[in-house]
Amino acid sequence: MPLYEHVLLARQDVTSQQVETMIDTYKGVIEQNGGRLEKIEMWGVKSLAYRIKKNRKAHFALLNIDAPPAAIAEMERQMQISEDVLRFMTIRVEELDSEPSAMMQKRDRDDRKDRERGRRRDDEGFGGGGFGGDRGDRGDRGDRGERSFGGEG
Repeated sequence: MPLYEHVLLARQDVTSQQVETMIDTYKGVIEQNGGRLEKIEMWGVKSLAYRIKKNRKAHFALLNIDAPPAAIAEMERQMQISEDVLRFMTIRVEELDSEPSAMMQKRDRDDRKDRERGRRRDDEGFGGGGFGGDRGDRGDRGDRGERSFGGEG
């Protein structure tokens, strides 16, 4: 059977549980038509590059599918009917990647950076030359004189 990668964008208003329920529904459609889902990745809520149907953010999910074209067509037909699905894209691929996608790897890297940054803050404390610290670099401004507002000159 052909292999597909399918990315789904759901409205930000729906909860993560509702997105999982939608995916389970589409999984049922695929399985009824003789296919199967190899992998499901929930990428979470991400900002969109531009508004889609008045939404600035969306829930992203990746589905790796092994199914006949008729199953994909039926799933896409149901997604077009759903008001909760903003966009979707299905791409036929030669082989499915069993490793985490680039988005999941990025999330892992970001989580690691956040943990390291937090550890560094704990070690160093909050003092030092960051923003809002000692403002000694301004120098002496001297007396500014009287200020006038309006049309006086």
